[in-house]
This record gives sequence, structure tokens and C-alpha cells, in this order.
Amino acid sequence: MRKIIPTLAASLAAALALTACGSSTPETTVPSGSPTAADTSAGTDDAPAGEVTVVKVGASPVPHQLILEYIDENLAADAGIDLEITPFEDYVLPNEALADGSLDANYFQHLPYLEQQILERGFEFEHGAGIHIEPLSLFSGQHASVADIPDGGVIAITNDVSNQNRGLKLLEKEGLLTDVADDTTALSLTPEQNPKGLVFEENQPEVIVQLVDDPKVDAAVVNSNFILTAGLNTQDAIAVESVEGNPYANILVWRTDNTNQGVAVLEELLHSPEVADFIRTQWPSGDVLPGDAA
Repeated sequence: MRKIIPTLAASLAAALALTACGSSTPETTVPSGSPTAADTSAGTDDAPAGEVTVVKVGASPVPHQLILEYIDENLAADAGIDLEITPFEDYVLPNEALADGSLDANYFQHLPYLEQQILERGFEFEHGAGIHIEPLSLFSGQHASVADIPDGGVIAITNDVSNQNRGLKLLEKEGLLTDVADDTTALSLTPEQNPKGLVFEENQPEVIVQLVDDPKVDAAVVNSNFILTAGLNTQDAIAVESVEGNPYANILVWRTDNTNQGVAVLEELLHSPEVADFIRTQWPSGDVLPGDAA
């Protein structure tokens, strides 16, 4: 049976602590002692056949929670697991809850963000393979195209540095910036890199989506999960991130000392053809794309 437990309290101060991409890449592993795909039909090692193992998972409400609910309602019972899903509105608390043992796994982040969290916070986490990609998009309530953005235009962009760099590279692809490196930030841009003299307004990603129609903002770089929760449509964006060679696929993450065998079962199910079909059907306009394009 699906269980959703209340969202943990998320404060604005916590959201301001969003961190960014690092350079070291944690290995993709299966939790120690976890069952293989062939074992999942008979239940996990934590429970006899016919019983279920509860897996506590933290997730962003859209699309991650919806994907987990689909699994819990359609695939989990046959695989011997039951999901308890905790939705989180921010990008800080899910990793803290995983680290303190409140969760068995979380599903909300891409690898560059996870790498920087591990680098800066010392988390001892492992992760699975890419499950889906949410392309970053540029929206404008003031202009019909990128070409209409004036010199000195104001661009709203996330203060999460890993996703900020993604946004800067999207602006580079559209000809608004040049020579954006992997460590380039809005604050480090030189006049040569920013020939139009764009002004960047940094804020939490959940705030950026609210600035799309602000008359003081020429364009906003919006994370796709906030596009979805705000009722926007990627097809209305004036620019969309390419998914070819994209390293920002979202992943399942767990602690290195994980002993819940159901985590490996969930990792298998997240990569099943049924989940890929659900994603394509649920988001036919391409707001969420199954697979790892990296």
C-alpha cells in the first residue's frame, strides 16, 4: 500500500544553502549485499517471500514523487517492497534526512549536484544510474524570443551553482554569453564572456519560477520540476537545454552503509521499461525524458 508521510519543514534559510557541482565522481554501485534483478520477484533478504520490505524515500513532488507513486501502485508489491514517500520542496533537506537515517534513499538530484554535496558536506553516499532528465528552460514574460533580450537585460537564475552553470551554458548556446567554463558563475563572468552586459538576479529555484512574469525580469532560467509544479509548459519556453550528452540525469541515492535490501530493488524498478513508458506518457511534451543521455 502506498504511504506518503508529511513534508519535512523546509525553511528559506535552508533553501539558501543550496550547493553545487564538484569534480570528483562517486562510483555507481549497488548497495552491499543487495539482491540482483533476478532476486526481486521473490522478495528481499529482509523479509520472507510473500512479505514486503518498507523503503523510505525522499523526493521532489514533481516528477520524482509521481514516478515513485506509479512504482508503488503498480510494480512494488510484486517486487516485495513498499514505498514510504516523503516529498521535499527544497534541495537541501533530502540529503540531510538521508544522512541522519530518516530515509533509506532519496530521488531528486543529478550527479553534479550530488558530487558537490559530498565534497562540501562530507556525505557518505552512493548512487545508481541516470533515470530521467528534466531539461532546463529559459522563459520570458516580456520577450517572444532570445533575440529580443536587450543589452543590460535582467536574467533570473538559480543560486544553486551546479544548475546555475547549466543555465549559463544554455545562455551561451543561445548566443547571449561566450566561453562559459565548467566553473563559471554569474558573479565570475567577465565583460568578454558577457558582451551584452546582462544583469543576473540570483535566487532559490522555487523563487525563480515566480519571476517569469515579473516586468523587471527579461528572462528566467527555470528548473524543469518547478516548470511542472508552476503549470508552465516547456513548449512555451524561448530556449530549452539540449539533452544530447547531458550529464544532469536524476539518480537514486543511498548511504554507503545501507542495509535495506529494498533500495536495490527500487533502483531496478526505476530503470524498468514500465517506468520509462510511464514517463513518456505522463510528460509527452518532453518536460521529463527517460534515460541517461550522458
